[in-house]
Amino acid sequence: MTLWNKLRSWFLPPQPLAREMLHYQSPPDAADQYRLHLRLEKDGRGLLIVNAATVVHLNQTAAEYARLLVQGLDEDAVVRAMTERYGVGPAQARADYRQLHDQVLTLATATDVAPDLYLDADQAAPFSAVTTAPYRVDIALTYRIDEAGALDPEARRRVDRELTTAEWQEALRRLWDAGVPHVALTGGEPTLRDDLPALIRHAEELGQVTGLLTDGRRLRDVSYLESLLQAGLDHMQITLASHLPEVHDRLTNRPGDWAATMAGLRNALAADIYVVVGLVIRNENAAAAVDTVRFLADLGVYAVALSSPLRGAPAADKPRLQQALDAAREAAHEAGLTLIWDLAAPYTHVHPIELEAGLPPERDARQHLYLEPDGDALPAQGYNVVLGNILRDSWDRIWNNPNRVR
Repeated sequence: MTLWNKLRSWFLPPQPLAREMLHYQSPPDAADQYRLHLRLEKDGRGLLIVNAATVVHLNQTAAEYARLLVQGLDEDAVVRAMTERYGVGPAQARADYRQLHDQVLTLATATDVAPDLYLDADQAAPFSAVTTAPYRVDIALTYRIDEAGALDPEARRRVDRELTTAEWQEALRRLWDAGVPHVALTGGEPTLRDDLPALIRHAEELGQVTGLLTDGRRLRDVSYLESLLQAGLDHMQITLASHLPEVHDRLTNRPGDWAATMAGLRNALAADIYVVVGLVIRNENAAAAVDTVRFLADLGVYAVALSSPLRGAPAADKPRLQQALDAAREAAHEAGLTLIWDLAAPYTHVHPIELEAGLPPERDARQHLYLEPDGDALPAQGYNVVLGNILRDSWDRIWNNPNRVR
């Protein structure tokens, strides 16, 4: 190294490492068994996937510690590498590495962990970054909403078929090869697909975090719920229209639906899985939205996703809906519930064009992608722009399509 380059290295931050995907499996004789997948981005940030169950967002320094951990280096080697690269003292490097190691080990052995966590990073920052693949892809496996195969008229115009099991498995593999760590399976009602456990298992084998967005009805069958958990499902969102049975059933247009959904929700809460309840606030349930949030807190729910179709609502209704949404959010805060803002709403309950997710749509589309039942890729739910088809087009053509919102 020349004297000039040495002087520059003292004052300039280290350049990010090359983009790569790494995998680690703890040794067979290790007391704690876990596996890690690490995706490094061009800007130095990283995504660490713990046990194909939790995506941990890392800043550049944390990502490099994670890289050395995944490569299997011992603590002394990590300290030497980080001391040389960043000019920190050995004691500081050792303390930082042990902190990350302990956090990863805690996540690897904990239960009911949230699917997305942030270490040493601003939660908003990752969504403003340019990456080679989204952090999550929402997959509408079907637009069917009941056992009879009923479809929303708009859904009939959008898609003419559903991908087969083998085709969805290939789609999941392509997403994984592109670097997608997290998929959320939605619809329609995805539990109407008999192959749902097989698709979850396939994603688990690849290393992906998998979530399910459902009306919860089929989860009242404990054996079916167990089949999803055994396949590797990591988290789920169950949609409830109201804590009042008559309001819920009227909105879903299914007599007795509330009882079925509640039975499924109670089973899910008793299981070893992270559960979110989705509440879409409309005119019909707005007056009781706060009471519904309090009801969920009393039930033992710890996370809620609140939204309202503000964009598609008549102008006269918007103030009332906004007021109800704000009041529900405040009630959630008061009850100590976690607010989840970025999970898609099933087509069953909210037409995507109407959805107001709480973030500017262009930011939401930076790191998400939405696949329809025929494999067509949209920038995000609610964008009527087809970027390509996951089975017919290359990843580069889809992700770098000029029509994708950046």
